[in-house]
Amino acid sequence: MSNIITLYDIPSRLGETAWSPNTLKAKFSLHYKGLPFKTVWVEYPDVATVCKEIGAEPTQTEPSPFYTLPVIHDPSTNKTISDSFAIAEYLDETYPDTPSLFPKGSLALQAAFQKVVKETCIAPIFPIVFSYTNSILNSRSQEYFRGTREKWFGKTLEELSPEESAKREEDWEKVRTGWDILAGWMRKNREGDFIMGDTLSFADITVAAALTAIIRIMGPEFERTEVMKDGTLSRMMKAFGNYD
Repeated sequence: MSNIITLYDIPSRLGETAWSPNTLKAKFSLHYKGLPFKTVWVEYPDVATVCKEIGAEPTQTEPSPFYTLPVIHDPSTNKTISDSFAIAEYLDETYPDTPSLFPKGSLALQAAFQKVVKETCIAPIFPIVFSYTNSILNSRSQEYFRGTREKWFGKTLEELSPEESAKREEDWEKVRTGWDILAGWMRKNREGDFIMGDTLSFADITVAAALTAIIRIMGPEFERTEVMKDGTLSRMMKAFGNYD
């Protein structure tokens, strides 16, 4: 039996290229630790079925079980792990002789950082990026993605942040502000290009995965934010240039 880890990811019209910020976190983690893996692509409507078949836990249980990717299966331990943060914890615990994703003493702060980055940088772009995301998905996943998200928000994806509207400009300003805040935090660190100075960690993977996903989904449209203009985030991103 092969000991190569299997990463379950969501396909798109971009080819065999990861585009989801969450699955990219798992992919970057595996690359950083130098662990060989293969990817199994699962369309959105099939995620719950596949997760149940391989014994993956739901990432949300209320009001009902909800299954998401990434998930990994490690044949070396016969364990199946859901959620990118839990995957990173598992990889550090199981493969301690590889580069650490959570340097000693940083786990609690890194858990908090996940929430802060989501609220500050990632959530503000959701109203804009959802329609772009739907456009890159394969047809079966498009129908599922649009149907579930429009049910959640009570409006069409296009109505979340209409093009050429005042709402769209307000949303872009929130995006710029959020990423500028993050870049400002990073500029306080004079000892390296990463969140923890000269030590790459899961915090950097979280930021790099989000930026990579947004750029792949939106292309040149994201450049208007100019969030990379001062080089702070660009320097950190260079560490992930060979991870795809």
